[in-house]
Amino acid sequence: MDDANPLGLLFEFHGHRCWASTVGMRAGAAALQALGVEPSGGKSLHAVVEIGDHHGAMCFGDGIQLSTQCTFGKGNLEKSRRGKLAVTLIETAADRRVRVAYRPTLQPKIQASAFMRKRAAGVPASDIPDAEQWELVRLIWDAPQREILSVGPVEPAAWNAIEEVVRFAVCPGCGELVAEPYLRTVRGDQRCIDCAGYPA
Repeated sequence: MDDANPLGLLFEFHGHRCWASTVGMRAGAAALQALGVEPSGGKSLHAVVEIGDHHGAMCFGDGIQLSTQCTFGKGNLEKSRRGKLAVTLIETAADRRVRVAYRPTLQPKIQASAFMRKRAAGVPASDIPDAEQWELVRLIWDAPQREILSVGPVEPAAWNAIEEVVRFAVCPGCGELVAEPYLRTVRGDQRCIDCAGYPA
């Protein structure tokens, strides 16, 4: 990560400037610091973000991805779907973890901001004036860590890695490649979920 311009990298990756992705960036950095580790392009870290789906603070997850380098594609980033801005970062080889959660001390200012009023009215974040975007980013970025983040203790956490499946087959129905666990048996044929017509 470019330490000289982490916010520039974040917003280029995320697509717009917002407070929740900035919180995610800071939370990921705080979790790394608590564990005394560096971001990893491998699988030495595993992050569990508590964000859910279809809410306006899911941007938190992109801040976590960028700061920790845990990604959905590598399989070392997952959602627990609790609707919270919190992350548990696990150092897999050392079997230990730390949970970092957003403290909503600044939420009254955030909710009253022009940015959030426009977002609540359905205005896309990228259509909101730059100055109004930066107002909230700076509010979060410049706040003392203790004011906006709750960093839990580093605790033991037994890590049991799930086997990565590298077996695939071509579905005879659609001709597309399917990972083996997602194949379904239909009249003796192995088909994808869509061609099989049933999910389980």
